[in-house]
Amino acid sequence: MKLNKKIMSKGILKDIMIVAIGVVVIWVGLQVAFGTQNPFYVVASGSMIPVLQVYDVLIVQGHEPFEDIKVGDIIVFNRPSGHDRVIVHRVAAIIDDEPKTIRTKGDANPASIPGTDYPITKEEYIGKVAYTIPQIGYVTQLLKPPMNYIIIVIVIGIMVVKQMSKKKNEKELSLNSLNQNDSQIESSVDIPELDKLEKDNVYSRHEESKLPEEESKDQK
Repeated sequence: MKLNKKIMSKGILKDIMIVAIGVVVIWVGLQVAFGTQNPFYVVASGSMIPVLQVYDVLIVQGHEPFEDIKVGDIIVFNRPSGHDRVIVHRVAAIIDDEPKTIRTKGDANPASIPGTDYPITKEEYIGKVAYTIPQIGYVTQLLKPPMNYIIIVIVIGIMVVKQMSKKKNEKELSLNSLNQNDSQIESSVDIPELDKLEKDNVYSRHEESKLPEEESKDQK
């Protein structure tokens, strides 16, 4: 019983490690592919309505050089005043070339906001919005505590059930194999008895066929 528990624990740890390694590999691959530490951002305000809605997920291309950014592009950047927030707005104007400095504005906002929309330089720039996935950002709300812990428990529970089912199936296969072996042993024991019975029948028929000849000899 203890051995089974150890095997089950090893199986669960193996599954968790595979999932963790897979997540890390995928995440690193995405960072390399999109050229940014975080390729995904969720829209948190309505400043870009109707183009971008709250909870839309943005896929940001960091390989797009800041020097190539032009008026009309939607970009993601750190708020110039304090770098304490990530903003997604549309480029409204190029206000300087040396160094390149731009001003942005939210599509739903009446005007650009100082300290938020400008001055934006290469230092604040994160990347250009390449793709938008509508409303998938609702999932991020579900992953806040305590829902994220519930999901983790469910995942671990599935892994435990999977391991228990696997061990149960292996045990049933082992029992079936033993039963088959027992059946084969019983059959091998019965075969000699059947052979013996067949030989007895043959011998009896042979003796009966000899009786008429013996009787004819006695009469002579």
